[in-house]
Amino acid sequence: MSPDQTAFTVPTVELPVMLVAEVQDSLLVVVHDLNRLDGLLTHAMENLMQRFTSASSDLSDPALEAVRELAGVRAALHAAVTELQFQDMASQLIGHTSKILQGCAYRLASEAMGYEDGEAVPFVEDVPERPNPVTQDEMQAGSVELF
Repeated sequence: MSPDQTAFTVPTVELPVMLVAEVQDSLLVVVHDLNRLDGLLTHAMENLMQRFTSASSDLSDPALEAVRELAGVRAALHAAVTELQFQDMASQLIGHTSKILQGCAYRLASEAMGYEDGEAVPFVEDVPERPNPVTQDEMQAGSVELF
């Protein structure tokens, strides 16, 4: 048997270049939208933290010590601040997903169209091997899961 007959061949599918370009563009649009979403979440979290800090400061006024319900309000504020950890986890998931989509877009283009000599190849970090960088799915005060 000749070496050509025993060599394993990888099945291939030919796609029209325009289809590949459209899919690549769509993937990059999604990456852009995910980055915008991350910015919106970060902005909202920063505003919430400022407001919670201000409210907590206002509730620390010694003149309010006689108010019985104040302890409950302080506890609710503390719990709300703890729950803002979701922004950090959401940002990690968005970043992870963006890297995968961007890597797919560039790989799709390079596999379908190739690169000519002297053409710049877009820099893409390696696609993350772990399927999910965030393993925590709920938040409780005092509950921290490192990953």
